[in-house]
Amino acid sequence: MATRSDQILEAAARVIARRGIRGLRVEELAAEAGVSTALIYYYFKDRSGILRRTLEYINDRAERYTTERAADAPPLSPREQLEETLLLELQDTVEVRENSAAWGELRASAVFDELLREDLARATLTWTQEVAALLGQVQPMASAVALASAGERLTALLEGLSMRWLGGGMRIEHARALLRGAIDAELAGLR
Repeated sequence: MATRSDQILEAAARVIARRGIRGLRVEELAAEAGVSTALIYYYFKDRSGILRRTLEYINDRAERYTTERAADAPPLSPREQLEETLLLELQDTVEVRENSAAWGELRASAVFDELLREDLARATLTWTQEVAALLGQVQPMASAVALASAGERLTALLEGLSMRWLGGGMRIEHARALLRGAIDAELAGLR
């Protein structure tokens, strides 16, 4: 069962995904979450606190849906794990759509918000390092610099593909095919 703060953060991700950062009003967030505005201020202090914690929530949720597997599922090879982890960011589900749209809104707002920019930079670096580590499991002899660069390219591409797909600029199947091709190209470059 979700805690009250998780309930609020889930609602915040939904509101940000639909209305953007500028559309995030505490009163509307309270209504969406089914709680009082006082409770939101109790948990998050102010609007910046809501944004920062929503970014953490989105990252945690993405981590969950890209890494959780059924206990009886067969183990994946390092290559399969890399591909699955990245491709799970391009799923046509409400949760992934909300997460990706909210991430895009937070990224766009970070252009003008230095604190949010720092939080987003840390989250992006962590994600890039996780992808680089997966690449390193596939190509263990590659240099750390090459792995980091490949991880950065793949995560940046994935963000762009996600935004194009969400915005109707391409079909999800095409986005997934482009991502698979990029994974092949990066792995070939690491050999």
